[in-house]
Amino acid sequence: MNVAIIGCGRVGQKRASSLAGSRLVACADVLSTRAEALARTVSGAVSATDWRVVLERKNVDVVIVSATNDLLVKITLAAIAAGKHVLVEKPAARSVAELDPVIEMAERLKLLVRVGFNHRYHPALCKAKELCVSGAIGELMYIRGRYGHGGRVGYEKEWRANPEQSGGGELIDQGVHLIDLARWFLGDIVNVEGFASTFYWDMPVEDNGFMLLRSARQQVAFLHASCTEWKNLFSFEIFGRLGKLQIEGLGGSYGVERLIYYRMLPQMGQPEITSWEYPMRDTSWDNEFADFLEDIRLQRRPSADLYDARAALQVVEHIYKISAL
Repeated sequence: MNVAIIGCGRVGQKRASSLAGSRLVACADVLSTRAEALARTVSGAVSATDWRVVLERKNVDVVIVSATNDLLVKITLAAIAAGKHVLVEKPAARSVAELDPVIEMAERLKLLVRVGFNHRYHPALCKAKELCVSGAIGELMYIRGRYGHGGRVGYEKEWRANPEQSGGGELIDQGVHLIDLARWFLGDIVNVEGFASTFYWDMPVEDNGFMLLRSARQQVAFLHASCTEWKNLFSFEIFGRLGKLQIEGLGGSYGVERLIYYRMLPQMGQPEITSWEYPMRDTSWDNEFADFLEDIRLQRRPSADLYDARAALQVVEHIYKISAL
């Protein structure tokens, strides 16, 4: 299939190198140099500074939207109206109210929209899901998740610190990944408690978000998203009645990705430990897009779709409301 990428920054560049055999035919970015540079990586690909020009191209089948949060809905709606399938990066919108028209249009025009929750495709998390489904750790009880980075000089002046562009801070940035993973393992969230606050960065959005979520079966996820972690961190622990799964790292600055399986023995005490390491290149982007191509081929609902984004945004909005943000 032929793909257009709108937003050619770091994420757009990752997407361009992870197209699972599809062909990049068009790139758009407000910075012409960035769009041109990405287009030059594929013979015959064209570039533009106006994303609308890209959507008018007849040879584009799928559009990847990796723009700033304030443009995600606008571009996605236009892409659907132009008859394209869409992969839109998380959070897909700044609010539930902003997202709902996208859901309505996609369903009415029978086009597929996948949301970029690529963490579901990290090998350690895929293996953890497989073990949970097999019953290896028994009935799930609760999840503990932490995801954080330390920002950088001038972070408080970037677009993510502007609520008009971002829609919020860490909760809507890295926090939605944690929420999505919690739902992936536990199911729908029915009760939300939490707190969002700015402790360090001088900006009008939160630099830390704390969440206590409960599923319909009263399973719990307690999650923390932070940009005052200082050393990049990803930690996701799944506790069952028969054992525990611990995922650490995502590769790169987050450290080697690994999964540790602690199997509880009948006599309890020291558990039996098995571990897997995944030191290779991050393939989550490739596997996610390959799955989307299969969604399109089979005309099936994507496993991470607009309803998943909506559910994550509902959690974020509730915490903003009770934190008066």
